[in-house]
Amino acid sequence: MATEQQPDKNVSGQHKEFQSLLDQDFKDRRLKENEIISATVTEITKNFIIVDCKAKMEGMIPIEEFKNDDELSKIKVGSQLDVYLERIESFKGEIVISRDKARKMKAWKKLEKVFETQEEMTGYITGKVKGGFITTVEGLPCFMPSSQIDVRPLKRIDHLLNTPVKVVATRIDKSRGNVCVSRRAVLEKSKKAEMTEALKNIKEGSIIDDAIVKATTDWGIFLDIKGVDALLHVSDLSHGRVSKPADLVTIGQKLKVKITKIDKVTNRVSASVKALTEDPYENIEKNYKIGEIYEGTVTKIMDYGCFVKIEDGIEGLIHNSELDWTNRNIKPSKILSVSQKIKFKIVNIDKDTKRISLSYKSIMDNPWEKIKDQIGKEVKVKISNVTDKAIFAELEDSKLSGMLHYKEISYQENVEELKQYKKNDVISVKIIEVKDDKIRFSKRALERDPFDWFKENRKKVGDIITTRIHEVLKTGVKVAIDQEKKLIATIRKMDLAKDMADARPEVFSKDNALDAKITDLDLINRRVKLSVKAAQIDEEKSLIAKFGEGATKSGATLKGIFEKAIGKKNKKEK
Repeated sequence: MATEQQPDKNVSGQHKEFQSLLDQDFKDRRLKENEIISATVTEITKNFIIVDCKAKMEGMIPIEEFKNDDELSKIKVGSQLDVYLERIESFKGEIVISRDKARKMKAWKKLEKVFETQEEMTGYITGKVKGGFITTVEGLPCFMPSSQIDVRPLKRIDHLLNTPVKVVATRIDKSRGNVCVSRRAVLEKSKKAEMTEALKNIKEGSIIDDAIVKATTDWGIFLDIKGVDALLHVSDLSHGRVSKPADLVTIGQKLKVKITKIDKVTNRVSASVKALTEDPYENIEKNYKIGEIYEGTVTKIMDYGCFVKIEDGIEGLIHNSELDWTNRNIKPSKILSVSQKIKFKIVNIDKDTKRISLSYKSIMDNPWEKIKDQIGKEVKVKISNVTDKAIFAELEDSKLSGMLHYKEISYQENVEELKQYKKNDVISVKIIEVKDDKIRFSKRALERDPFDWFKENRKKVGDIITTRIHEVLKTGVKVAIDQEKKLIATIRKMDLAKDMADARPEVFSKDNALDAKITDLDLINRRVKLSVKAAQIDEEKSLIAKFGEGATKSGATLKGIFEKAIGKKNKKEK
């Protein structure tokens, strides 16, 4: 019995040996978690794909991981699949694998590789998001910015949705799972290669007879020259000025051009039409003379002047200031119109800058030269405006205007006189000055100058004259010198009396006679100064000289002398 209960030592040893061999086999396979391994399909069920990963037990992959492509239809028992090993053994003792994660890991590795080499990949634009599009590349959703879908903005992308497109990776952030791709970079690379090949057929200086107009802008024309895109700048269309290239050409039209420049770096080609013809400005100074009159056609009207075509390729500018003699800032459209043929005078020629200055007004008589002959003559003017200081009026027989200052209305120089005039009134004036294209009128110059009274009466500085008080002021009095009361002068308070106590304006009354001495007289500038005080001092000196002889011996006083003089004066008057 004791012999029957003892374990079979040979069987136990075999089991240990089998286990050791199995462990050694698994060890040799070197399975590592978080890596892609190869697995063999052993069974296909309704919900799972069963695979042999050469682990302790088989793994199961959910059938959903194969529904995004047609891979499922190609899988059979014995097929080899790459799977992602998440865990060799879970808490249930099962191996955890994923076909989907394996696919994504392989995609990331490939993206990282092609990102470094900038290899092209095939992607599918599946939808639009803010700022761009979702593009699936190698099973991974990537972002394509709107600016990277084409070389030029597209209004519609329907033709690109869910269709294979070539892209390159422009940015990869594995930590965030972000990938940016570009279709534009592929197109530009392809176009550059095509351009490089096409450029072999043209050279700088070549003359092309069949350059095709592709598009027009305000600044030039885009051409197709043997498959090469070229720019015909507006400045290269003609030796003259061109406003709108679209007015000269139509889409599809063939042009004869000269290749002026080829940029090997940017593959940009520049063409020119004007390079095919001689520059008319080369002989401009021989064919046209400053100061001479020529004929041309108005081509364009701007706010600052008019452009005039002199001949093909040559244009000149008539500045606003050269349009009219009487108005320097007149609008050109009020005088000239486009396509109008006019005569003009050349003012200046700048060959280097290809600028010609013209004058339209110079072919007409200068009214400013004629008006100088009218200085000092009476003319009729029509009032155009009345301000607080002057009247502006236009000469009846010309477009010239001048100014009548309020001081030139009358010799009273009273600003209130402006109130008697209004717009459109016709008045007579005298032209007193023409200077710097400005005219000064005077109305009072048509009248006798009250200051002529001094000449007519032979009055000079030092003379005593009798005046009459015209107006009493706080600072003095105004007096009328002539009987017509047109010659008015002011006597200051300090000059009203010898004694300051008597020099008070309020003691004087209007129309009272007042003797005053002329202390200053300027007939040219029409200024006169009068002084009662000076007249009293002169009279005092005269009385002393006449009646003061022997006054010291007799003991006579100054008061007595005045009384004696006054007494004799009264007797004489009686």
